[in-house]
Amino acid sequence: MFTGIVEELGEVVAVEPQGPQEPEGAGAAGGGAESARLRIRGPLVTGDARHGESIAVNGVCLTVTDVDGDVFGADVMKETLDRSSLGALRPGSPVNLERAVRADQRLGGHIVQGHVDGTGAVVSREPAEHWEIVRISLPPGLDRYIVEKGSVAVDGVSLTVVAVDGEGFTVSLIPTTLGLTTLGHKRPGEPVNLEVDVIAKYVEKLTAGARP
Repeated sequence: MFTGIVEELGEVVAVEPQGPQEPEGAGAAGGGAESARLRIRGPLVTGDARHGESIAVNGVCLTVTDVDGDVFGADVMKETLDRSSLGALRPGSPVNLERAVRADQRLGGHIVQGHVDGTGAVVSREPAEHWEIVRISLPPGLDRYIVEKGSVAVDGVSLTVVAVDGEGFTVSLIPTTLGLTTLGHKRPGEPVNLEVDVIAKYVEKLTAGARP
């Protein structure tokens, strides 16, 4: 369980494809590989990381396989590579990192599981004096879970929705978010991982079951 408060901007050190891989996919986490092992540098999150613990990488919950100094390894299955933006990671890619929340910590963002619901893309960026308005596209079926002033995780960052329609939504990014997460560098057209509020999904299922 996470809160969407990014602790550190890490960097992909190596991508080690596992299983068959298409030649043109060399260097990326995807590219036809059945799975991949990512090696990621994060001095803060590796400070107390142990084998088997969870770290969110761009909003995807991954299990630590090993720690070597300030670099940790994590295996990514084909399902995750196909359904998230992790398949496009290459050595040198910046990534948002967050350790699993402890029960005695403040819930600074919202409840984030690290289970990506789909990928969107940055559509546009509008700089302002003290913030930036970013519009993000939505894959089919997710718009019903996004509400104005509600919460959404974008690349693992807990954000408040400014406005939403059937094709996308907008968020306001403050200087801290722009400077300390990947969202400060994403260009229009680049993919982002999206996780909607899990409470909305539970409410939908429970109310559907109550209908006559």
